[in-house]
Amino acid sequence: MLTVALWAGFVLFVLIMLAIDLGVLNREAHVIKTREALIWSSFCVLLALAFNVAIYFIYENHWLGGDLHGKQAAMEFFTGWLIEQSLSLDNIFVIAMIFGYFHVPQKYQHRTLFWGIIGALVMRGAMIGAGSALIKRFDWIIYVFGAMLILTAIKMLRSGEEKVEPDRNPLVKIARKLYPVTSDFHEQKFFVKIDGKQAITPMFLVLLVIESTDLLFAVDSIPAIFAITKEPFIVFTSNVFAILNLRSMYFVLASAIEKFKYLKPSLVFVLAYVGVKMLLAHHYPIPTPVSMGMIIGILSIGIIASMISTNRTKSETGPRNAE
Repeated sequence: MLTVALWAGFVLFVLIMLAIDLGVLNREAHVIKTREALIWSSFCVLLALAFNVAIYFIYENHWLGGDLHGKQAAMEFFTGWLIEQSLSLDNIFVIAMIFGYFHVPQKYQHRTLFWGIIGALVMRGAMIGAGSALIKRFDWIIYVFGAMLILTAIKMLRSGEEKVEPDRNPLVKIARKLYPVTSDFHEQKFFVKIDGKQAITPMFLVLLVIESTDLLFAVDSIPAIFAITKEPFIVFTSNVFAILNLRSMYFVLASAIEKFKYLKPSLVFVLAYVGVKMLLAHHYPIPTPVSMGMIIGILSIGIIASMISTNRTKSETGPRNAE
């Protein structure tokens, strides 16, 4: 009974957060300024850290059953949330390109991301449930997940500049066959009636591309967190907090994401490390504190290297511009 109450309580909390976001703070369409996005993003981070404390007490008192203690559970939640939050940065690259491809006005981007997040929560919840069931039934599936992450890391390392090709997206093709598409945006509407017939707007196509893109990212990120913890509640909640912060992080980082040139290589190393951890899980398990330190270290190196490179570029171009 307590387990059901905790799950239901968390889902209710998420619904309240989403209702406040869309129904109160962003009822009217407007351009999200960096300061506004930074405040909301900081609030989401603080909420995640506060929930991390709650995780400690939930597992220390064994309210969800099992033998996992509070300290270990709290470290697993924080490490899992850190992985999901860092991997979502790559998603921001792609979202920015999708909005640019469709020329989505800035004041309508928030509403599209909001509904994209709703879809992401549902899809990831289903994938987490399926992943948990597979791991419980088949121990060897952990090796499959590990291999998937290493292959993804290799693919990311070898790939050049990412491209967005919505016209080749299967969902977009199906939508265009089922409905006529308007040539212009109709404010924030996904559907409109033209000459008495239902039609879809480019905004709906944007939503379809974002949802399908997130599904591909989830295929990478969901196995990654199972390398840290097998607890469904920790897996789901850490994913949710990372997704809730994705919209705000986009508006904070989208304009400056190109400055972090070494962030993507650091994500490659994170995926590779997590993949190796999964392959060694049954024979040489790596403690969670070690993993947390490794992930923080890898991301820190990528961020610091990017900042040094950006400052060096500015110092080199500065004198030339002055001339």
